[in-house]
Amino acid sequence: MPINITMPALSPTMEEGNLSKWLVKEGDTVKSGDVIAEIETDKATMEVEAVDEGIVAKLVVAAGTEGVKVNSLIAILAAEGEDVKAAASGGGSAPAPAPAGSAPAGAKAEAPAAAPAPAASPAPAAAQPAASAPASGNRTFSSPLARRLAKEAGVDIAQVSGSGPHGRVVKSDIEKAVASGTGKAAPAAASATGGGQAAPAATPKGPSDEATLKLFEAGSYELVPHDGMRKTIARRLTESKQTVPHFYVSVDCELDALLALRAQLNDAAPKKDDKPAYKLSVNDMVIKAMALALRDVPDANVSWTDANMVKHKHADVGVAVSIPGGLITPIVRQAELKSLSAISNEMKDLGKRAKERKLKPEEYQGGTTSISNMGMMGVSNFAAVINPPHATILAVGAGQERVIVKNKQMVIANVMTVTLSTDHRAVDGALGAELLAAFKRYIENPMGMLV
Repeated sequence: MPINITMPALSPTMEEGNLSKWLVKEGDTVKSGDVIAEIETDKATMEVEAVDEGIVAKLVVAAGTEGVKVNSLIAILAAEGEDVKAAASGGGSAPAPAPAGSAPAGAKAEAPAAAPAPAASPAPAAAQPAASAPASGNRTFSSPLARRLAKEAGVDIAQVSGSGPHGRVVKSDIEKAVASGTGKAAPAAASATGGGQAAPAATPKGPSDEATLKLFEAGSYELVPHDGMRKTIARRLTESKQTVPHFYVSVDCELDALLALRAQLNDAAPKKDDKPAYKLSVNDMVIKAMALALRDVPDANVSWTDANMVKHKHADVGVAVSIPGGLITPIVRQAELKSLSAISNEMKDLGKRAKERKLKPEEYQGGTTSISNMGMMGVSNFAAVINPPHATILAVGAGQERVIVKNKQMVIANVMTVTLSTDHRAVDGALGAELLAAFKRYIENPMGMLV
């Protein structure tokens, strides 16, 4: 029986990806664990491993294809002892891509230099159906072989705990469920008109190309199609502003003591091959201060759900990193427990791989708060948009020399303005102010971050 290889979901939120490269060709023999392709998501490029053994009978989706939907057929394997040609013809086939949408009225004359529209996403036709989902509507991630074995054994794959990457259900999980008798018969699919869960309301769309292009002079622009990252950023931030009631709290922090300590710590850094073991930045110390503030004010280290307040045990701090075409937020896990030098070196590694789009999903998904620092760009203050499921995000401005009053005397000090955006459902104004006060204490008394 042919084995269908489908587009994997490399993260819980992934809906489609680009098949950037095949690392095998038709006729190659693969075994479980072999890297067979590179998939480009909106944030990173990931290697995909085979979960079944066999001979590559057919590569259904060509390398370079964009917008391939999760669970759509991308290749066919011939199982052991199976005729390769028969497997290639007996497996699923990819549907022909839909024709590209026609250009808006007048677009051809107005924008002769417009970039071509991206290829339409192929819809899964004969691809093996996705695993059944639990009643909550969450997708169950599983290998094609696991789905086939579950179907043959009458096991509801949604009830099986996965031991593969990101909780993916694999062959051994199904075998254990069958052996232990814990697998329940798969329920019949609900009818299209049955009393299933209502489909979520569609996210409102922005202005159409046709309406917008009419406002501009012919030939005065070019059209650049949105890539996956930009679409994801637009969707998530629109959802955030529509669903999260933002509340803002700002405070000024004096930096002189922090800058002096930073210089002292950097001067004391041990050297290896004439290179210092670490080089602290102000941002590294901001990460640590925010993590310790969340430790000291645990009621603010939360996430909101409709049923529960999720209280986190550690401060996992995401840091916004600008990359070509958008941004990504790698996460420093358990930052409250890490030294400044460890945070500094970890951020350098995460930042470098973020710009190369080589972060793993678990390195940028999740977290309990975020930091967005535009101080190095000379921005004095701003308010950031919360990145769900976080309940807070700290916007950090530039350190500037300002005249302040101390002991009734005007003096010059380095001052940084920070603004905390909070999800008012989870963090009230007073609690946000308490968190920001704790952050300010660590910034202005930085020795407290060393003990």
